[in-house]
Amino acid sequence: MGVDKEIEKMKKVESVADLPGVGEKTAEKMKEAGYVDLMAVAAASPGELADAAEIGEPTAEKIIEGARKALEMGFETASKVMERREKVGKITTGSKNLDALLGGGVETQATTEFHGGFGSSKTQVAHQLAVNVQLPEGQGGLGGGCLFIDTEATFRPERIKQMAEAVGLDAQQALENIFVARAYNSDHQMILAEKAAEMIREKNIKLLIVDSVTAQFRADFTGRGELAPRQQKLNRHLHTLQKLADVHNIAVYMTNQVMSRPDVMFGDPTAPIGGHIMGHFSTYRIYVRKSKADTRVARLIDSPHLPEGEAVFSIRTEGVRDVE
Repeated sequence: MGVDKEIEKMKKVESVADLPGVGEKTAEKMKEAGYVDLMAVAAASPGELADAAEIGEPTAEKIIEGARKALEMGFETASKVMERREKVGKITTGSKNLDALLGGGVETQATTEFHGGFGSSKTQVAHQLAVNVQLPEGQGGLGGGCLFIDTEATFRPERIKQMAEAVGLDAQQALENIFVARAYNSDHQMILAEKAAEMIREKNIKLLIVDSVTAQFRADFTGRGELAPRQQKLNRHLHTLQKLADVHNIAVYMTNQVMSRPDVMFGDPTAPIGGHIMGHFSTYRIYVRKSKADTRVARLIDSPHLPEGEAVFSIRTEGVRDVE
């Protein structure tokens, strides 16, 4: 009988306020911290929720367990996973070659990392995606807005206007649909990502851009003695980004810097910043380099299901395009 009552109780859990251990004040604090739906609670850690709602960790564990039971989180059949994959959207880069390399464009529920040297056009692709996400679904967009976390003062509204006009969008409206925040250090960057959930819901955000994801961590933590704490903080930040992609079905596009490797005698003497944490974390990892004139070469380094390959594209006044 007790089990039946518990099952009946779980069936009635339809919102955060219905969860066991959540009172009126706790529900309000959770809402302020961005925990407004069951999935956001279920994907949280006890420590995160305890800090956000100012409750003890045992209570936080009980609340998270309740959310996971209500959502029936656990093992599921591959066909269920396939159903969820069918909700994945894709944003065109503006280049058919580059889209093909990415399996149809930059996808939601995933993190896409472009790394390369200065002038390799990582930021140009970021601007183009910020515009293209606003296009209707039939034209390669998702009909949504963009959050742009700018860590190196690289965002240029003038470039957005050029690109928007080139794809037939109203330039002023395109600017209104992009929300930019300048991150001044790694802590600020992490806070912006953690607070993004509220904006995503309110403004119909379909794309989150971080340009660049490692620059502030590299600046704040210098020397070998700082490597471990830097990687720990970076790891936490990356998990926040992935959770946003999963919970809200948005695309996350990150640019990353590269460093010189003087020990490499043959091939490209550069390596992306962030080490194994960045390497293992990114769903899609692209190395992009400058070629002749306005031509760029992108190489897919890592993907869960796509083969390695290369694509050639160009950067023109109107934006990212195929080479003519």
